[in-house]
Amino acid sequence: MSAIIQVRDLRKTYKMGSEVIHALRSVSLDVFKNEYVALMGPSGSGKSTLMNILGCLDSPSEGSYILNEIDVSSMSDGELAEVRNKQIGFVFQTFNLLPRLSALENVALPLVYSGISKKERLEKAAMVLEQVNLKDRMTHKPNELSGGQRQRVAIARALVNDPAIILADEPTGNLDSKTSVEIMNIFETIHQSGNTVIIVTHEPDIAEFARRVVRMKDGNIESDTVRELLSKVNSLS
Repeated sequence: MSAIIQVRDLRKTYKMGSEVIHALRSVSLDVFKNEYVALMGPSGSGKSTLMNILGCLDSPSEGSYILNEIDVSSMSDGELAEVRNKQIGFVFQTFNLLPRLSALENVALPLVYSGISKKERLEKAAMVLEQVNLKDRMTHKPNELSGGQRQRVAIARALVNDPAIILADEPTGNLDSKTSVEIMNIFETIHQSGNTVIIVTHEPDIAEFARRVVRMKDGNIESDTVRELLSKVNSLS
């Protein structure tokens, strides 16, 4: 089985005046189709830099990144944008919804460049909103929705293009604990339906929902734990 994400010896450096910051030192990682991965680490560990590269929002200084059999390591910004729109669905902590558009219109937005008619775009958006239990909130604008409902709209928008990967950056960071569990249950359903899910979080209780936890420290992968496998091994010993 080939990996949907193949990262080899990834390095990222930034210059701040005369100082060189090594955000990623030598990161190698494989993620397979339908995996559910939590990417963890303290501030400054490199997890946000790695997420930006995995999400085709940034390019590495050195190393290779193969995404769904496409080498994206040295692509231009325009080429990265095209791959990003087709391959990755993003969910952010701050929802990033357009305030003047309804939930339905927000979800349909990524389909504008897909070449399908407005009627088809809205039909597909409605179908995905139904999947996240927002059938009765489609015409509401973001300010008429709760935080949890807004995050569901954002999740639906991430799903509408049928991406290879759902990449969620601190998706429960602005939510209370009860709503956080509801949102994580939606990610569980998405994973169960066959999607590859990568969640970036600093919260251990949120990482618990994932099947695999990759911890970063000082620009390196500190540990990479497949939780299901470990629990099976432990139960046999």
